[in-house]
Amino acid sequence: MTTPLDTKIISKLAEILDKNNLTELEYESEECRICLTRGLSGPAPIAYAPAPIAAAPQTIAVTCAAPTPAAVAVEDFAAHPGAMKSPMVGIIYLSPEPNADDYVKVGSTVKEGDTLCLIEAMKTFNPVKASHSGKVAKILVEAGDPVEYGQVLMIIE
Repeated sequence: MTTPLDTKIISKLAEILDKNNLTELEYESEECRICLTRGLSGPAPIAYAPAPIAAAPQTIAVTCAAPTPAAVAVEDFAAHPGAMKSPMVGIIYLSPEPNADDYVKVGSTVKEGDTLCLIEAMKTFNPVKASHSGKVAKILVEAGDPVEYGQVLMIIE
């Protein structure tokens, strides 16, 4: 379903993006979702594209009243008994150093208390420890991704 775009909202969001020197800004209401992304090369004309198309620099992606399949898939894991959730907001790192091996991979066996990943928050690296023993069934994030409090990071079965 498509709804008419409110150009005042888009203009205000673009102004906030420029004023605060942001590279990405997202707005969502019941009717519509708007994502503004700016490339590092500076301002360029704004293009409109439907949500299924990958966002390019200076693209506004608009979807209306339909959750994306990826969002639905992540939500399905929230109630999973083996879900390892983020204890904080930050940037996730799956290895102790950029060129080092990841702490765990899909199929790895972990014990309660083993470090699964790190979350950087306010220039501090915080280890995320396994709350129970088992085998890593899924890793739902990638290194460098921003994560939210309570977001499912991994499934340990």
